[in-house]
Amino acid sequence: MKMKRRIRSSEQEYSIDCCALCKLNENCPDKYGEKITLKSHELTVHYFCLLMSSGVYQRGEENEGIYGFLVDDIKQEVSRSYRLKCAVCKKNGASVGCYIKSCRKMVHFPCGKQHQFIFQFTDPFPSYCKDHSPTQSLPVSSCVSEPLSCSVCLDPIEAVLSYSVLKCPACHCSWFHRDCVQNQAHSASPSRTLFITVLISIVLVLWHYEDAAWELEENAYGELLQVYQHCDANKCLSRSGRTNSSRTGWFQILRCMLCGSRGTHRKCASLNAFETDWACEDCAAAVDATASLPRHTDSPQPAGQRRSRSSKRSLILTPRQSPIVCKRYCTLLSSIILQELASQISQHHPSMPVVVSGNKVLEAAMELVKRSDFKPSHALAVRFTSSKHIPSSGNTRHFLSLLVQQLQNTIFEGPDGAKNLTLDAQALREDVYFDVGCLLSLSLIHGGPPLGFFSRALYQHLFNFPRDTPLTVEDMGNTGFTDKVKKIQESRSLEELREAMQSASEYLEVAGCMRPVDSLSDKDTLVEDIVSFHLITRLQLPFQRFCEGLKTLGVFDQVQMFPGAFVSLFCSSPDKLTAETMSALFTVKFSEQEETTGKESAVVTFWRHYLVECEVGRCATSLEDVLIYATSADVVPAIGFSPNPTLSFLNPLDPAGAFPKSQPSSNHLVLPVVPSYQVFKKNMEYAVCQLTVMQAI
Repeated sequence: MKMKRRIRSSEQEYSIDCCALCKLNENCPDKYGEKITLKSHELTVHYFCLLMSSGVYQRGEENEGIYGFLVDDIKQEVSRSYRLKCAVCKKNGASVGCYIKSCRKMVHFPCGKQHQFIFQFTDPFPSYCKDHSPTQSLPVSSCVSEPLSCSVCLDPIEAVLSYSVLKCPACHCSWFHRDCVQNQAHSASPSRTLFITVLISIVLVLWHYEDAAWELEENAYGELLQVYQHCDANKCLSRSGRTNSSRTGWFQILRCMLCGSRGTHRKCASLNAFETDWACEDCAAAVDATASLPRHTDSPQPAGQRRSRSSKRSLILTPRQSPIVCKRYCTLLSSIILQELASQISQHHPSMPVVVSGNKVLEAAMELVKRSDFKPSHALAVRFTSSKHIPSSGNTRHFLSLLVQQLQNTIFEGPDGAKNLTLDAQALREDVYFDVGCLLSLSLIHGGPPLGFFSRALYQHLFNFPRDTPLTVEDMGNTGFTDKVKKIQESRSLEELREAMQSASEYLEVAGCMRPVDSLSDKDTLVEDIVSFHLITRLQLPFQRFCEGLKTLGVFDQVQMFPGAFVSLFCSSPDKLTAETMSALFTVKFSEQEETTGKESAVVTFWRHYLVECEVGRCATSLEDVLIYATSADVVPAIGFSPNPTLSFLNPLDPAGAFPKSQPSSNHLVLPVVPSYQVFKKNMEYAVCQLTVMQAI
């Protein structure tokens, strides 16, 4: 049996496998950091114990000693700390001291963790005892949400600030277990989605940060050192190629001043030789300043005419200046969240077959969710028996689009675009509320369209957003009882109020709101109680089952955590397609041959002009028809397109007889290179209209 070597340090013995600072043998990276052993120096330490020690500093390079901590310095720190007694375990070797100079408390790092020491993993790496640790506070004026779960592990959490419970200091809406944040900090990787990364980063920067495992890898930030150097103009005028950039002048490459990931030569974007401000088409559209920012799609200016600089608008984004940007950001965030949830969909299991007879989409969907082998995480394989003209790759999107339309007429009431739940005893008995919620979640995750038909009152009751907004009579919609409630609300005398109550007495009795009134001011409380009963109290059980259905694939929980990001997706109809948004959807892939790039650039101009004519009604097709032709969707799915739509080109032998081709399964459109716009428009209309007619058969 091999015996471990033991080293004697003054009066205490410990194994070479034990940390020289805390004397523990545990190898738990989440708690104590990486356990590092230098066999040649017979030295072992936990990285966090070393990092938090008060008397040692990184005086070397990263490859010296232990991440810059020199061996001699570490040994001196071990000797120094041996004389110091831990305030927790009362043993010597305490190397971590409270950052407050007047405080004399010293602890081992593991002892500090057990007794609520705060360790901040940012320079100068301070540690605070329980008496002096920084604390979070709730804002006085803002309303803080009551969470049901931790935003990381989704386990139940109590919204009470403590050592083990943290809240997001930016939005005050998300709450975390401290241990969950710690685990995320240690194991985070670049592949984590944007919303989790941003949220965790906010908490870590202010509270508790350490290098993630991937950050410690060699050349982890190599990509950040690369500068984008490529001209992305439709037609590059540089004879030396798109990657050539001079130091100054017409052929210096300018990068987008907003994103930095697009570039253009000054000449190719028709900029003056001294101009340095340029934004790519996507960013210019995002800040709603497309008419004033110089872009590579601008047409050349007449000789001698200078571009006016006085018309440029500020690029500083504020809610007051850029409501469109806020909505686009929310759309982006919601699609990222849905894409994260969509990772649950397995491509390795058999797809769930869905057979639709005629227009009975709702019946087919209800039959699907009631099957004993129904698995929401399996892909859908939809087949329409009544039509052979819909491409199989577009069946699922077509099915989900029709499904969302038909679901609006099931358990909902009210005008289009502002529907509330209705009370239906048969639907309760058959658990339709759960099934509809499940189908709506299924549609969002599997690539269906935005919902856009929830009323604000329904969304507020489901997700508590916006907070502390009182319900009104208008939120009841156009029900048969709404007019009677309005008469109560509009009463101008006590006598009118009593008459209005008498005319609605039957409903008031059911609602428990029939009571004597002594003054006209009583009507406000009465109306509030009636509205609350109509929209909330009487619908408690339907709401409960509907919420359970929405929890399918985790949709409800994520919307509840980010209600502001999803409100447009649930309550607002999708933005009308425009030529500009359609053009921005498609990424153009030019051929590698320089001799064909010029012709392809001309086709891109034809394409954009064609979209404009579709928008203003000068074509036989609409923008929706074109999008269906290319992707089988008439709106951008709630989850976004995957993969992103692309354009490529075909150089036919006979341009006059060449027609565009679509590949909906990959959201790809192939445009033929033709000599004139008239030929392009004629062939494009024929291809799109042919599909439209075939689908209508």
